[in-house]
Amino acid sequence: MHGLAEGVARFQRDVFPAKEGLFAHLAGHHDPHTLFISCSDARVVPELITGSEPGELFVIRTAGNLVPAYSPAPDGVAASIEYAVAVLGVRDIVVCGHSACGAMTALAHHHDLSGAPAIADWLRHADASRARTALAGDVDALVRQNVLAQLANLATHPSLARALAERTVTLHGWVYDIPTGRVDELDPAGRSAVVAP
Repeated sequence: MHGLAEGVARFQRDVFPAKEGLFAHLAGHHDPHTLFISCSDARVVPELITGSEPGELFVIRTAGNLVPAYSPAPDGVAASIEYAVAVLGVRDIVVCGHSACGAMTALAHHHDLSGAPAIADWLRHADASRARTALAGDVDALVRQNVLAQLANLATHPSLARALAERTVTLHGWVYDIPTGRVDELDPAGRSAVVAP
């Protein structure tokens, strides 16, 4: 906790004064251009990866960057998606998977999750991802297929389905490689291209 407190002190001393005008603007304006859905893994920091300033990304982080298909039941992920699309009017949505994902590793290697029932239940949102992955045990392939499956799940949300029909939002599937910093964009067939060479 001491390290976090020191970080807050550095922010208040060094960062905030340099961006005081930005924060004054953000106090009354919330206009992110992109909804960024990533894994909750601490090694994946959307703002750092994309070089974004505060206020530019609306971020949802879930274990395995999973997006449950739409359901009328109360759901924090669904509410956040609806808010980003219907209220904030984001123009792009990125689902970003990453290398060495613990959630995808657990699924690919059939880890025993009987002692972690909440995790096991959550990872069922990746059943389609597992079904789409040809080679069992291939974590990298599962990460990629999972991004594509979550994009499909996203499209089941009514606010997003409307935005897609009106062509006011574009979906993107990315995979971030932790050791190299490389980010690949996936096409619907799972082929990739480097986001920024």
